[in-house]
Amino acid sequence: MIPSKRLEYSAIIDRPPLKLPGGARVVVWPVINVEVWDIRRPMPRQVLPPPTNVTRLPDFAHWAWHEYGMRVGFWRMKEALDRLGIKASLFINARVCTDYRRVAEAALESGWEFVGHSYDQQPIHVEKDQRAMIQRTVKAIKAFTGRAPVGWLGPGLTETYFTPDYLAEAGIQYIADWIIDDDPVEIRTAHGPVVAMPYSVECNDIPMMMVQHHRADEFVSRAMDQFERLYEEGKTRAKVMSIAVHPYISGVPHRIKYFETVFERLKKKPGVLFWTGEQILEWYRKSGKAKTTTRRRQ
Repeated sequence: MIPSKRLEYSAIIDRPPLKLPGGARVVVWPVINVEVWDIRRPMPRQVLPPPTNVTRLPDFAHWAWHEYGMRVGFWRMKEALDRLGIKASLFINARVCTDYRRVAEAALESGWEFVGHSYDQQPIHVEKDQRAMIQRTVKAIKAFTGRAPVGWLGPGLTETYFTPDYLAEAGIQYIADWIIDDDPVEIRTAHGPVVAMPYSVECNDIPMMMVQHHRADEFVSRAMDQFERLYEEGKTRAKVMSIAVHPYISGVPHRIKYFETVFERLKKKPGVLFWTGEQILEWYRKSGKAKTTTRRRQ
């Protein structure tokens, strides 16, 4: 099913505005992506051009780049959020629960939301059986946390035409791959509607730092520019601002202070809520705008 068959076009000005509790204006949705980069495969991303422009396997340099994030960078970001009393959504390759169990344990102990992010880090398109991979991911996260995930993001936001159907079949209730709106919106699947959550590829450290090659302080200026506009619009219509980061990028010494600065500034703003994706989903459903009701977790 192509996207236009899964949902109709809707102009945001034609919809009744969503309202947040207590007169709040903006929900800030912190997202920490943790992944497994299998040394036996090409690495999901590269920061160094390969010698003679030919990538050789195994690619130890980029495997190590990511590994630093799991050993060191993650802990810097978690300390900052813990200090501010902010819980994140952990977009997690399910294999992290085995390969980086200490990371998963720490997030679980802090009450973070676990969101399915495939089994390990490779595009959905190369999965031999994506339906089985999705079910394996849900099962592994449930076995570790005791609860099946309700949310999903594909590696690199990848989907095929069939992915939403397989996700709904596996019990997933919201997805972050469809960056199409400021409001949560419902999309059709063969197993009932799922909610497409307001996510972002631009308040995200991969395009900002690794693709566009900005200075580290761009993270603050872009995040605050985004927030200020949403905060103003939030006077009349509730807004959601996701901030997505990766330990091997934002958790390094020359960037961590900008990550800390953004959340310290946002924490001081009145009318700002810090919610997980599941909390946003529950609020949207209680608003009466959704056609679905909460499904029982698997």
